[in-house]
Amino acid sequence: MLPVAFVQDKVAAHRESIIRFLREICAIPSMDSQIGPVGERVQAELRALGFDEVRFDKMGNTIGRIGDGPKTIVFDSHIDTVGIGNPDEWGWDPFEGRVDADGRFFARGACDEKGSTPGMIYGLAIARDLGLLDGFTAYYFGNMEEWCDGIAPNTFVEVDPGLRPDYVVIGEPTKMQVYRGHKGRVELQVVARGRSCHAASNHLGDNPIYKLLPVIAGIRDLEPQLGDDPFLGHGKITVSDLHVNTPSINAVPDEARIFVDRRLTFGETVEGAIRQVEVLIPPDDREAIRVEMLFYDDPSYTGFVYEVDKYFPAWALPEDAPIVRAGIETRGLIGLPPAPTGKWNFSTNGTYWAGKAGIPSIGFGPGEEETAHTVNDSVLLADVVKAAEFYALLPGVVV
Repeated sequence: MLPVAFVQDKVAAHRESIIRFLREICAIPSMDSQIGPVGERVQAELRALGFDEVRFDKMGNTIGRIGDGPKTIVFDSHIDTVGIGNPDEWGWDPFEGRVDADGRFFARGACDEKGSTPGMIYGLAIARDLGLLDGFTAYYFGNMEEWCDGIAPNTFVEVDPGLRPDYVVIGEPTKMQVYRGHKGRVELQVVARGRSCHAASNHLGDNPIYKLLPVIAGIRDLEPQLGDDPFLGHGKITVSDLHVNTPSINAVPDEARIFVDRRLTFGETVEGAIRQVEVLIPPDDREAIRVEMLFYDDPSYTGFVYEVDKYFPAWALPEDAPIVRAGIETRGLIGLPPAPTGKWNFSTNGTYWAGKAGIPSIGFGPGEEETAHTVNDSVLLADVVKAAEFYALLPGVVV
């Protein structure tokens, strides 16, 4: 018999500390993968709660470990955020945030994804104190994800600490439901070469922007032809950015490139996605236009470089997978109403944990992904606290 009431009492006793901790880490900006300062604050909490090991890894992610049992479970919460955009769009300080009359906390990163960190850390400490982590090595993993999802867990498994967990819980927002997959994606660029000249003599040039117009139009109209899956849904494609190389705004550019975000459902491949764009290139321009998958080799704030293609596979666990069943049971134990398992529309670190490495993974976290990356980035504080109950009890259910 799991000590559900004891867990709930312990979480309730820590309610104000959990909320204060969330507000403090949201108050520390962590855009552009600069997670050193917020990592220091997270590590202070880990040490105060008596984690056995607390440190930065080589990339600069935060690792907190409890125990050294034969089974390993990782609680994954990315602590970087996107930027705030136009500050005038916010009606409050985006880092200090505000709490409305319903107890909803609005701040950059509240939903995506600092909102899961307090519950994970306090939940693991409570689980340890009640013996629910016996036989486990449990990790909190506070990482960078926004600019290359999956790269941090890739280094966790292959570099530092260099181990493959048995289970992973991803704290991205799930509306307090159990999620078990999402579409994959690949980031592409379409590059057109042209010939530059003065704009006053544009007849002497060859404008690469114009070469891309049929490709852009074709991408706009391509979506109905993309793959479909009954669980993950339909493939997606979007032109997300455009850059030109030009001597000045009074000249014809010599190069233009568009960036394409392609969401892949089951049955779709990287090679197929690239080919779908290539066939949109007019025959007369095929020598001048190329389609490429992007490559990530940016150094982290510690200077660590880990090179990966920007391909992120789709994944989904079956509903009868042990970790999924454990998640559903744990929701019931803490008094949440029955709800179907779900999926994210966006991408998460699950693209590596489950998609590439095949590690059984589920998502559970406070918040709604629809508010992510918006000025309404927010979580219900009651859910932030309630999530700690789930994180504390899950290891006792999954054994």
